[in-house]
Amino acid sequence: MDRSKQLGEEKIGKLLLKFSIPAIVGMLVNALYNMVDRIFIGRGVGSLAISGIAVGFPLSIINMAFGMLIGIGSSTMVSIKLGEKKKDEAEKILGNALALTVIISLIISIVGTIFLDEILKIFGASTETLPYARSYMKYIIGGAILQNIGFGMNNIIRSEGNPKIAMATMLIGAIINTILDPILIFVFHMGVEGAAIATIISQAVSSIWVLYYFFSNKSTLKFKKENLQLNITTVKTIFSIGMSPFFMQLAASIVTTLYNNNLIKYGGDLAVGAMGIINSIIMLFFMPMFGINQGAQPIIGYNYGAKQYDRVKKTLKLAVIAGVTIATVGFIVIQCFPEFLISIFNKKDAELIAIGAHGIRIDMIVLPIIGFQVISSNYFQAIGKAKIAIFLSLSRQVILLIPMLIILPPLFKLDGVWMAGPIADVLSSMITATFLYRDMKKLNDSQNNEEKDEKIELKVHLENNNNN
Repeated sequence: MDRSKQLGEEKIGKLLLKFSIPAIVGMLVNALYNMVDRIFIGRGVGSLAISGIAVGFPLSIINMAFGMLIGIGSSTMVSIKLGEKKKDEAEKILGNALALTVIISLIISIVGTIFLDEILKIFGASTETLPYARSYMKYIIGGAILQNIGFGMNNIIRSEGNPKIAMATMLIGAIINTILDPILIFVFHMGVEGAAIATIISQAVSSIWVLYYFFSNKSTLKFKKENLQLNITTVKTIFSIGMSPFFMQLAASIVTTLYNNNLIKYGGDLAVGAMGIINSIIMLFFMPMFGINQGAQPIIGYNYGAKQYDRVKKTLKLAVIAGVTIATVGFIVIQCFPEFLISIFNKKDAELIAIGAHGIRIDMIVLPIIGFQVISSNYFQAIGKAKIAIFLSLSRQVILLIPMLIILPPLFKLDGVWMAGPIADVLSSMITATFLYRDMKKLNDSQNNEEKDEKIELKVHLENNNNN
């Protein structure tokens, strides 16, 4: 069966598994980039080095935000265009996505390199953690283009119906990173610089793999020279859809900065390191949910474009069930084994373990609810309703969370920092449920109207045949 055609015909359960499992593996692998770095840095360099990496993380998030702006924005439109049988327009989106990725990534590298120290200080770097943050981030930000091609453009491979190749992209990078990290850190004693270089090399290989795919016979869509010239309408379309994950990532960077500054004020550098570890652990449970989103996105987008609304609703339902299940498993693991999870990164620092174990229990107290919110908000992005998707994304990470981070820490000190996230998660999930209910009602009305029209057409057709 044609790879894009299967999106509209194959059984939803089987299709969601086929697309989500490779995406989940790929997203987990993506989480391992930062996690592996922090484990080897924590054990090979020390707790302050972990804090330094955590301080630089908002800058990595900003770079990823632009990668997602282009990658997810273009992949969503590619899915819809393929559903509408408009391959030429899908290829125009592909070419423009590559051109945008190169241009924006180069700007990020230049600006980030010139103002690196100033940026890191804004993000919460102290005198003790700044050298570690600088040593790591100068390589990461310098190689921004490698991350954005390898991660951003990989979304389009999945959208055209080839999730296994997309999974391989992430696996190749993670395996190389995992092999190089201990060699450069422990054998060559390169410290945090060694971890950064390992990451950049692995991302370079992933980027080459992605570009090779689109020049090979395996891809449905091809790079064409004329499509590399930016088209204003195409760029606006990519940006309008990609704005939701872009703002979500950008908000995550702002929130991480606010977290870092509160953590330093109420818990010191070790609290920042603990939060860095917590984020790495949480990503192991969030990334599978993001993988389900990536697997569901082309199915929902294609069938929405083809007006097969029953398949849209069934895909969403199964995706939500899967997301909540994963989040619930994560909740149980975190609440039962917090000390063990933190000690994976540094088993010698008892204070770091104590701070991290206490923090992660509070921070993830409503994780099952987050599973619903993450999957449901992605539905609006998949069907091209960018404004709603942006609002729902920002409701959790900006509109509700930032006020909580301003109000709670002065009242409850370090516990107030940990409490901010769960409160924002509950409120944003209630808002998401309201929007989802309203959209499902509209979808049902549209479906009922189409069925009535089909019945009328059939009745007219039968009457005409009888008259003849």
